[in-house]
Amino acid sequence: MLDVPTCDSTIRGHCGVTMQSAIRSIEGRWKMMILSHLYYSARPMRLSELKREIAGVSQKMLIQQLRSLEDEQIIVRTVYPVVPPKVEYTLTDLGRALEPVLVALLSWADARKEFPRL
Repeated sequence: MLDVPTCDSTIRGHCGVTMQSAIRSIEGRWKMMILSHLYYSARPMRLSELKREIAGVSQKMLIQQLRSLEDEQIIVRTVYPVVPPKVEYTLTDLGRALEPVLVALLSWADARKEFPRL
């Protein structure tokens, strides 16, 4: 379990920068879709499965987003030495630690439905 940091008045600017950096690592048109599918999948997923499940994403964009998540150590890419090559993606422990964030975002999205947009 991750420690819950606090932000008192002396370090609020630092906290804002830290949160912005964290959001930057998961922002992007397709990253939340990828994370959702990997999180709710009972097993690792292959590129073709993710492509099939995420409507509208191009293979090039999917690969770019997967690489970015891999660089952030949120997912891991496992290559199996077989012919044809087999590659699977799964969440790392750091990626799994996003669970409360994903749940909170879903709750917040539901709460927003109650308020009309201006």
